[in-house]
Amino acid sequence: MTSEPASTPVPAGIEGSALPGPFPVGAYAERLRERLRAFARVQVFGELWNLRTSRATVYFELRDARGALPCSMWRSDFDALGIEPADGAQVVLAGGCDYYPGSATASPSFSFRASGLRIAGEGDLLAQVQRLRAQFATEGLLEPQKRLARPALPRTIGVVTGEGGKARDDVLAGLRRRGWAGRLIWGFAPVQDRHAAPAIAQALRELAALEQVETIVVARGGGSLADLFAFCDETLCRTVALLRVPVIASVGHHTDRTLLDDVAAVSCSTPTHAAEAAVQIDVRAARATLLREARRLHAHGRRAVLERARVLARLARAPAEHVARHRRRLHQQLRELRASARRGVARERALTATHLLVLGRKAAVAVADRARGQRALALEAAQLRRTSAQASARRRRDLERLALALAAHDPERTLARGYAMVQDAGGELVTSAAEAAAARELSLRFADGRVRASVEDEAR
Repeated sequence: MTSEPASTPVPAGIEGSALPGPFPVGAYAERLRERLRAFARVQVFGELWNLRTSRATVYFELRDARGALPCSMWRSDFDALGIEPADGAQVVLAGGCDYYPGSATASPSFSFRASGLRIAGEGDLLAQVQRLRAQFATEGLLEPQKRLARPALPRTIGVVTGEGGKARDDVLAGLRRRGWAGRLIWGFAPVQDRHAAPAIAQALRELAALEQVETIVVARGGGSLADLFAFCDETLCRTVALLRVPVIASVGHHTDRTLLDDVAAVSCSTPTHAAEAAVQIDVRAARATLLREARRLHAHGRRAVLERARVLARLARAPAEHVARHRRRLHQQLRELRASARRGVARERALTATHLLVLGRKAAVAVADRARGQRALALEAAQLRRTSAQASARRRRDLERLALALAAHDPERTLARGYAMVQDAGGELVTSAAEAAAARELSLRFADGRVRASVEDEAR
């Protein structure tokens, strides 16, 4: 190693050290540059980030999950490519190590000096995804989620999505369309960059650790395969395959297919469809059906009561009609007897007296029979009235049980029991004291209306 000019004094080395030197830092930096430039020139690939240009050089970083590399390229060579890669784009670089030794007024810098650059096409990404898909199929990781039982009407649903993305609104719209009034637990995470996959996996693990979470929805809007590549991450997909909670994936549009779609329990084309898959029962339709059935039962009960009343009315009139028929018949017989008596009164007076005595006895027997018949009919009518009352009471109890079942599914009953729903100024639910303190301005919803409230900090 060359030494500094004689005008610069060389200080003594560190006492007890066996290392050679000391050497001037400039000489060492020059030798370091020579050594780095002597390394083999190679091709590397990764995600391009922080692209910036100067008058003569283009600077950027190349990253992946295991590390990062500062890179540079001559401005003229970069402009000749005719491309404008965005942050996160997968690129392939050709080049080698370079080192600027700096000076007394400039800082040193290391970079991978690129002589060529190519954007990795979707064909490269698709091939990588296909290899992982085949590997997962061999290991049996595509089936565990699909064997998990999914509740038709879960009480608590976890959702992993971007906090400000449209997918969040689509999930809420799908749940509102179902009439679902359960609890949502959000796991917000980035959905596009090299930090997305670890963050999504962590959010999934945290939601799955909550015992009340019965289903998890992972939602993200559309994009290119490069934009959705975080959902093809091997670690993320292995995490989903081993979760105890069924995961419903809704990533991209109809034509997009990520590894997460293959591993998840259900794959949906849109976040709205994912919400409908999570809540398999249309609560609004079910409630309307119950109301229709209740009205039908009520109408049927009324018809049954009216029909029984008409039958009882007919039975109540029967004894009087029976007596009237007998009276008419007896009167007719009496008239016939009187006419017969007038024609043979002189000749058969004695015989007529005998006939009158017999007829009198028959009349007495008939009256006694008629009285017994009336008592029997009265007993039958009383029995029918008791049977009708019992049937009416039984149907009334059935209708009351149905009304109680309907009322039990009414979300407003919770508020009527004295609970209140706390929301922030944006209408979002507030579920903890920390959130209430952060929101400051709150809206308390009771059964009979809303009240605005302000949070006072106890520390003050």
